[in-house]
Amino acid sequence: MKPVLTRAEMADVDAAAARVESFEAIVERAGTAVERTALAMLGGAYGRRVVVVAGHGHNGDDGRVAARRLRRRGAHVLELRPDGGSLPACDLVIDAAFGTGFRGHYSAQPAPPLPIGTRAGQALVLAVDVPSGVDADTGEACPGAVRADCTVTFGAHKPGLVLGDGPEHAGRIVLDLLDLPVEETRTRTWMVEDDDVARSYVSRRRSGHKWDTALYVVAGSPGMLGAAALVATGAQRAGAGMVRLGSPGVVPGSVPVTEAVARRLPEKDWAVPVLDDLGRARALVLGPGLGATTETTQAVRRLVAEVAVPVVLDADGLNALGTLDEAARVLASRRAPIVLTPHDGEYARLVGSQPGPDRLGAARDLARRARAVVLLKGAATIVATPEGGATIVVAGSRRLSTAGTGDVLAGIVGAFLASGMAAPDAAALAAHVHGRAAARGLVLGLVAGDLPRLVAEVLSDLGPADAGSP
Repeated sequence: MKPVLTRAEMADVDAAAARVESFEAIVERAGTAVERTALAMLGGAYGRRVVVVAGHGHNGDDGRVAARRLRRRGAHVLELRPDGGSLPACDLVIDAAFGTGFRGHYSAQPAPPLPIGTRAGQALVLAVDVPSGVDADTGEACPGAVRADCTVTFGAHKPGLVLGDGPEHAGRIVLDLLDLPVEETRTRTWMVEDDDVARSYVSRRRSGHKWDTALYVVAGSPGMLGAAALVATGAQRAGAGMVRLGSPGVVPGSVPVTEAVARRLPEKDWAVPVLDDLGRARALVLGPGLGATTETTQAVRRLVAEVAVPVVLDADGLNALGTLDEAARVLASRRAPIVLTPHDGEYARLVGSQPGPDRLGAARDLARRARAVVLLKGAATIVATPEGGATIVVAGSRRLSTAGTGDVLAGIVGAFLASGMAAPDAAALAAHVHGRAAARGLVLGLVAGDLPRLVAEVLSDLGPADAGSP
């Protein structure tokens, strides 16, 4: 996983670097990285017109070094202060006004037109570290924030580049490590990469059998059978060797999942038969499609309190917890891990308010107060632990904004838990695989039922060589 550093953590890295080499040497490397990215965007320097908007701080220093180096290569470079007025026609604007140090408000000039005689359109924009006007920690952008075509960032990714408005303002992100001592800083936030799937996926033993990764699913109710089918199928395609599926008040076999073993659950008082029937199941997915009834609330709370295996609590299961204070009382007796999977609406019902612009802080706060792993869904999904660690998943896309995709995700998390994966890893890698699967589907018209087979394809490609062997 890649480290993701806040502005405070990045300041610690800079301070550590300054203890072993000069500030000037670090700035020279940063400016060279900006020059290198600018050259790639322009296709060369000679005769190109470049405007560098350089502030008073270190970000401006990086821009000034880039300006000097581009001049040596034959570019026509004009340096302006952030309040330097309208930008002249040029090929490239380098935004070195604020970077990670931005706070408050900033109204950037829009990208100027290209010089007469060049292609139609506006000049390209290259941001240094973080587009000016974007909060480096949250991604919240002020109304006049820079919109870059590319951002070159140093040392490590910043939360604001991948959260909130950040992706729309950062454009393509180029990471240059600059040989900064990032490893000397205690990193609390990470970002999932494809390689993490192979490193963390727990393959079945050569002599293993279906019960090694057995999962129990309690989902669905009369009129809500689709949720149960999506959870079960998602889990099977993610590696669950056996899925037991119980839907309260539903005749066994009504859910069209041939490979799942249907269990009869009564419409009321169904917590006891689930507890009796868990048997050799290694994990439990609880909630999708159960409905908002008194029976659901009572059964979910009892199962959450008493089930001794890892639990994924999703959808109606989350709503059954009630307020955060009520949830904390229910969760207090748990010893095995539990993963809560709220979207913003479910988060608001649980906590009493929306997550707000600081989604990392919101996910961490809920995880700490609930003593649970929290998977906060969104354009970028955040997985937070009670101890304050967090993982950002950026593989998702608008293709997942359709009914039932969250049910598939719950099944994937459940399958990963049943394989023996640690709860934070199971949640983060499931969200990553879920997003990668959607990226292989239709750009328009993708439905949740398309995802399970795509999930299996992603795992077959990204997982270890024997991921699918018995």
